[in-house]
Amino acid sequence: MKFISEFVGTGLRGTGLAAGCVLGLIAGSHALAQDYPSKDLDWTIAFGPGGGNDIMARTLIDIIQKYDLYGQDIRAENRAGGSGAVGWGYVYSKAGSGYDISTTSGSLITTPLQADTPWKASDFVPLALLATDDLAIMVSGNSEWDTIEEFIESAKETPPTLAGTGTVNVDFIVPTLFAEKAGFEFEYVSFNSMADMQTALLSGAVDAMVGNPGEIVGLVESGDMKALIYSGETTPPALGDVPTMDEKGWGVGVSMPRGLILAPDAPQEAVDFWRATVEKIVETPEWEKYIETNLLTENIKYGDDFGTFLKNAQDGFEKVLRAQGAIK
Repeated sequence: MKFISEFVGTGLRGTGLAAGCVLGLIAGSHALAQDYPSKDLDWTIAFGPGGGNDIMARTLIDIIQKYDLYGQDIRAENRAGGSGAVGWGYVYSKAGSGYDISTTSGSLITTPLQADTPWKASDFVPLALLATDDLAIMVSGNSEWDTIEEFIESAKETPPTLAGTGTVNVDFIVPTLFAEKAGFEFEYVSFNSMADMQTALLSGAVDAMVGNPGEIVGLVESGDMKALIYSGETTPPALGDVPTMDEKGWGVGVSMPRGLILAPDAPQEAVDFWRATVEKIVETPEWEKYIETNLLTENIKYGDDFGTFLKNAQDGFEKVLRAQGAIK
């Protein structure tokens, strides 16, 4: 408190009111920081239940609640639609709020590139990148195709229908780049939820789908689905003896960002709180298990570093989509 005594001594000595005002301002600022969190948290999940975005969000919420890291109630809401446009549009409308948070995916970057959204990824406050996710091309367990070579040979004769979550996003970019390099075409079918997409594949409504390993590993282990190829550097053993796109000479170099954002212009006390909270989350055994179980690559970047990651990804995605004619 040396600053206050010196300030009082330069003309305010003996004026208790003025000194009290200075003390009050400092105490008030401290109280604001200490007051967060003082309200329930609204956690937006921009896709339907069962997908990678939903799984990550609910895992984080479970960890936060188990270790009492928030102190107030957390309301998780699936606000699906428009490849994330509905959910992230809702968070965008809460500008200035420290109580509106969301998990990210590739659609946070790609949806504004191809849709008339009032927001883009850089409008939100980047809290942390936590992991990146890769994709496998899947077919049903009773499919005639057992290898990616058989799939490609058939696709060159009759383009298959291939399902993904969202329209112009990572689920679209990865198979599009792969198909271009492997020399075949396909018809892309967009879904808003992983559950609906899985049902479509298992019922024969589509020929194939792309999925994150954590979303489909159980169906692979049960024999209901088969993985034909994987976009990451190393295929998770749980998917079976499946080649990577790199191994076949058809690598695409695209991964999905799994991270956290706050509403635009969120107050600094909320940003500071969540930075400290995420640092605790990623040290828990539950988080380690989540990474292992969902076959993710842990990749932690905070604040501006995450913002730079999103900007670089946006530039790369835009270049790819323009080259493919998916956006103008």
